[in-house]
Amino acid sequence: MTTDPLSLENQVCFALAIAARKVIAAYRPILEPMGLTHPQYLTMLALWERSPRTLSDLASALALEPATLSPLLKRLEAGGLVTRTRNESDERALDVRLTDAGRALRSQAESVPPRVAAMLEMSFEELGELREILNRTIAAADRAAVA
Repeated sequence: MTTDPLSLENQVCFALAIAARKVIAAYRPILEPMGLTHPQYLTMLALWERSPRTLSDLASALALEPATLSPLLKRLEAGGLVTRTRNESDERALDVRLTDAGRALRSQAESVPPRVAAMLEMSFEELGELREILNRTIAAADRAAVA
């Protein structure tokens, strides 16, 4: 590592950008047989935690804008994994609900975390530590954006 503070190799943003691209790419061959892209996988994870969810709640959980999430949900719906219906108590809200096929896909997805850990040559403990550091980084960046 050089002492130049503007050296590319010293930039946290550069390391994060490269790591994000490469980690997401590592998911691709694991998710393709399940018929999922990485953003769809994240959406399914949120729905496996709780279904139904409103579009706005799901967007918030995924840190996405509802307009960004909508086309992704349309593809999941076309694949038979979710349904989108108007909320009975508030017709302005859209409920996203897992189908039987969407619920069944969860058992197949249980193999994803250990396969990713193996591909990254990291233990679950190391991945947990990394996740904690990243979550602190996200929280600090959120606070800085508000200031």
